[in-house]
Amino acid sequence: MKSFKSPGRHGYAVEFSPFLPATVACASSQYYGIAGCGTLLVLEQNEENISLVRSFDWNDGLFDVTWSENNEHVMVTGGGDGSLQIWDTANPQGLLQVLKGHTQEVYAVDWSQTRGENLVVSGSWDHTAKVWDPEQCQLVGTLQGHEGVIYSTIWSPHIPACFTSASGDGTLRVWDMKAGVCRLAIPAHKGEILSCDWCKYDQNVLVTGGVDCSLRVWDLRNVRHPLAQMMGHSYAIRRVKFCPFYQTVLASCSYDFTVRLWTVLGMRP
Repeated sequence: MKSFKSPGRHGYAVEFSPFLPATVACASSQYYGIAGCGTLLVLEQNEENISLVRSFDWNDGLFDVTWSENNEHVMVTGGGDGSLQIWDTANPQGLLQVLKGHTQEVYAVDWSQTRGENLVVSGSWDHTAKVWDPEQCQLVGTLQGHEGVIYSTIWSPHIPACFTSASGDGTLRVWDMKAGVCRLAIPAHKGEILSCDWCKYDQNVLVTGGVDCSLRVWDLRNVRHPLAQMMGHSYAIRRVKFCPFYQTVLASCSYDFTVRLWTVLGMRP
């Protein structure tokens, strides 16, 4: 197994480049994000190891990272000071722009993937989600409704102007960015929800992971009960992701120091 260890930094998020399959970005922080600085690491893997290509420091912790869908060199990170940072690996200075708008930690960032859109959504401890135009470096809109920290914001890969958010208030919310409203609020877990993701093959299916150690799969056409529930982790689930290659496969990582692969029963492959 190949690995890379960054001295004095704790990883919070990793994302593969959509352009370069061997390139990975990692958002990291000192002292588990409680204090200190953050570093964006750009890593490259080969047959033998993982090596550092470039690194960029920020004066607060970095908690999430997302790649541009239009430029292989550009990334956006979310910081503990409430700002978003736009980075360019082809630029000697690295930092292109700082976007300010949140009043507390930015814990989630995601770049839209639907055709014709070029937007970034961010979720914060200030209970708001914000949508940004990264090319114009402008705030497009602020969406409010959660009563707790927002831990995850993910654009729909199918529906334009639509994203979902997972919060410490125990709800999963589906937002219509153009109308500026929440279309659906699902009481998905009894405790905090730390992560969510869309199925890549069905626009109506999402998964959530919470501090109750469970993963729950939801069909937006009927949210009275989850489509499936998976138990197995012994601590809170930090992140969940649907597989981009198989409709019924997803992965989860937990504070129990395990990564698990699941097959969702009840879904039509």
